[in-house]
Amino acid sequence: MIYWMKRGGISLLLILAVAVGSQAQKFGYLNSAELLSKMPETQSADASLKSYRDGLVSKGQKMAEDLQNKYLNYMEQANSGAMTPVQMQSAEAELQQDQQKLAAYEQEVMDKVQKKRQELYTPILEKVQTAIEEVGKEQSYEFIFDVGVMNVLLFAEESDNVAPLVKKKLNL
Repeated sequence: MIYWMKRGGISLLLILAVAVGSQAQKFGYLNSAELLSKMPETQSADASLKSYRDGLVSKGQKMAEDLQNKYLNYMEQANSGAMTPVQMQSAEAELQQDQQKLAAYEQEVMDKVQKKRQELYTPILEKVQTAIEEVGKEQSYEFIFDVGVMNVLLFAEESDNVAPLVKKKLNL
């Protein structure tokens, strides 16, 4: 009798272990790029970044136009013989210096735009990440995949599209 009780107890423990271990994991997916594109904050950040970039680029275009005009003026004077060799050397050095300033400004613009992009989009991305994490916890998801990034999810029979839940969390 004790033998059967021990054996029954062990069997019951094995059945419980298998039942607990065989619970289906819950997977979800969403397309973060699509989600971000629908957020008013993203549209506002896009417009702000474009305006910022356009302002910097217009200054660079003015610098490029000034350099081109200076070069054309130099070529005209050099070809007409109105400049001495010393004046030509001085003008060429000045043109080269202006060209270097323009190249440095172009790099500065790229750096400033990248910094501004991070400044504008980091809070938005953090807000989306927080909403995804909250949905994952509230709905008991083991994993949530982003199909917008290099199509990470290749098959999704037993998974749910959590984008509507995240949109609701973001009030979209």
